[in-house]
Amino acid sequence: MPFVVAAPEMLAVAATDLAGIGSALSAANAAVVASTTGVVAAGADEVSAAVASLFSEHGQAYQVLCARAAVFHEQFVQVLTGAGARMPGLRG
Repeated sequence: MPFVVAAPEMLAVAATDLAGIGSALSAANAAVVASTTGVVAAGADEVSAAVASLFSEHGQAYQVLCARAAVFHEQFVQVLTGAGARMPGLRG
């Protein structure tokens, strides 16, 4: 008796949907990379420069995190796609 019931066609649809979501997120992150990592100081004083540097560092950390999340997302989509492709051959 199987403990998990899954429809292979639904896994394929989910994988396709997730791939589209990943593409949209990648495009959004690419569109904001310059504005999140290259924050310009509002003034010529030290405080403005320090605040701009702090925000730029946070933006760079965000981009690193997004890159890691994109790798995980792609691997998850591949696993889901592979699981859906192997399901029809399995017997419960």
